[in-house]
Amino acid sequence: MKQPITGYHKDDQADWVAELSCGHFQHVRHNPPWVERPWVESQAGRDAMLGFELECKKCDRGEPKDAAP
Repeated sequence: MKQPITGYHKDDQADWVAELSCGHFQHVRHNPPWVERPWVESQAGRDAMLGFELECKKCDRGEPKDAAP
């Protein structure tokens, strides 16, 4: 199920995590060549992706909301 990005925070290893409107969190790493997300490396890039919909596998599985960071 696609859910829009509403915000971001960093996890305890300093990786960016997208906060989705459904209450779930999803890592949004830029880790070439496996994952290409250069937009996550700048504030402007992250801001530009607010509202972008990511596939939320946690919603598909019916998982409860993630705990606040």
